[in-house]
Amino acid sequence: MTRRPVRLLLADDHAAIRAGLRLLLDAADDVEVVGEASDGTAAITNARALRPDVVLMDLRMPGVDGIEATRVITGERLADVLVLTTFDLDEYVDGALRAGAAGFLLKSAEPAALLDAVRRVADGDGVLAPEVTRRLLAAFARGPAPDGAPRPDPPTRPGGTAAAAGPGSGMTGAAPAPGAGVGVPSPDPRLADLTPREVDVLAALGRGLSNQGIATELFITEATAKTHVSRVLAKVGVATRMQAAIVARDTGLA
Repeated sequence: MTRRPVRLLLADDHAAIRAGLRLLLDAADDVEVVGEASDGTAAITNARALRPDVVLMDLRMPGVDGIEATRVITGERLADVLVLTTFDLDEYVDGALRAGAAGFLLKSAEPAALLDAVRRVADGDGVLAPEVTRRLLAAFARGPAPDGAPRPDPPTRPGGTAAAAGPGSGMTGAAPAPGAGVGVPSPDPRLADLTPREVDVLAALGRGLSNQGIATELFITEATAKTHVSRVLAKVGVATRMQAAIVARDTGLA
């Protein structure tokens, strides 16, 4: 059975960029550009009217910006949002991720990478440009938690196993000294309802793995990986896998 094309809405305040993106995306057999928007207000209005599968969203637009437009579009479940950004706008991408964007790509991305990202987001997967993954998620791990409290120490996984330290984390693999359990922070409450397998899935999301990547790493089918991802999102109280990646970094899993 032939798969229907991904319906896409372009949101960028530069007409030349929209024209170039339309030319590229319309050339793909499985992508259909159904509309354009030059600012956030138009993006919201057109998303409500056209109900695209994916909105390709610029962040810096006049009036209602891409962050607020993303918050409204994802909040109303009108479409998934793929942010197309520039390398030096980390603070804007931070806001869009917390607003519910499903992925981020740099405007310098190759055409094939852009098309792949559109398809993956339409399939319910997440996309993070490698540069964005390294810089932004590391910044989330270093910065204050959303409630302003200090970041917790890496948690104990359900079952009593300490979360593994990643490269450059500053942690050592040495066992705690005798008596060191006194005063050790409790596991993060956001992980309390997760099974050990779901903790592994959350950690994989924190590293930016796709459903296929999770399936390969955990020796499960892609369909099972999708099911685990959906359960993890529900249990930790987030809407997108990108927000789950923040939780993974917040809690020291990635």
